[in-house]
Amino acid sequence: MFDIITVGSATVDVFIHTDPEQSELFNLHNHPDICYRLGSKILVKEVEFFTGGGGSNTAVAFSRLGLKTGFLGRIGDDPNGELIMKDLHKEKVTFIGYKGGISGYSSILDSVKEDRTIFTFKGCNDDLDLKHIQKYLLDSRWFYFSSMMHKSFSALEYLSKHSKKKNIKIAFNPSLYLVKKGKKHLSKILKNCEILLYNKEEAQSMLNSKSENIYELLYHSSLLGPKIVVITDGKNGANALDAYEQIFYSIKPVHVKINETTGAGDAFASGFVTAKILGKNTEYALRLGMLNAESVIKHKGAKNILLNEKAFDMAEKDLRPVYKTQHKI
Repeated sequence: MFDIITVGSATVDVFIHTDPEQSELFNLHNHPDICYRLGSKILVKEVEFFTGGGGSNTAVAFSRLGLKTGFLGRIGDDPNGELIMKDLHKEKVTFIGYKGGISGYSSILDSVKEDRTIFTFKGCNDDLDLKHIQKYLLDSRWFYFSSMMHKSFSALEYLSKHSKKKNIKIAFNPSLYLVKKGKKHLSKILKNCEILLYNKEEAQSMLNSKSENIYELLYHSSLLGPKIVVITDGKNGANALDAYEQIFYSIKPVHVKINETTGAGDAFASGFVTAKILGKNTEYALRLGMLNAESVIKHKGAKNILLNEKAFDMAEKDLRPVYKTQHKI
């Protein structure tokens, strides 16, 4: 039996580094945009290759934190797929999916003002078909669902139903392009979900809300079924509503030198969920999640500096304040 099986995408990520003088930063449509001159040829100073994808990133994070981890997904039958498989094997993650098609691929532009722009090709990640999976391989205490589309989303819905029959708990981390489809589209998963983790923009989109009140977003998210809801908000930290404890939580990040933010959300989510799997309270889970995310953003690549089991002692010694508000749910 696995401690956790992650279900999601696996990609090869190429980080593209250019000279900042070749681009300009504008504020258009109420958000900052990087602009390149139309028709120009942009020189690239350096490229770096890493593996990524929400399913792969979190599988490695869970494994490094000591959990027996499986990764369920579809990986391309190509050189990039071989690179992904090699990384999973190195990180002691058991691959229980199958190969076929073209691997997912992301191009990540230079970080500007502590953020980055990503071009993503989903490839075979959207075509996970569970008829190729032996059901005995799905024996796990937890599932972790990252964002999946098309046929792969149908697989998540099936696994949600399967988890209810087998008493498997679900943590769910949908992305913006998935939550834009609305809470009704996600209802089959949300009603069986133990932990829902997403960011503020994603919460507003799914709830069709313009509210800036995090507590309001947490509360209305919890009404959809999840027992624990976590909403991250970049440099403003993370907030949680625990229906078991009936407490709102808020935690701020410590100051670290940010190199690149890719994978920060996956690192936070995997730290938080690991703590809950191990029976820790939500305050501890928030600390572990923040420590893992802060480690990742100091370096390039979504997996490079994910924490190992030493993180548990770090979380015990973490002295940053965690704010709590009692709430009757």
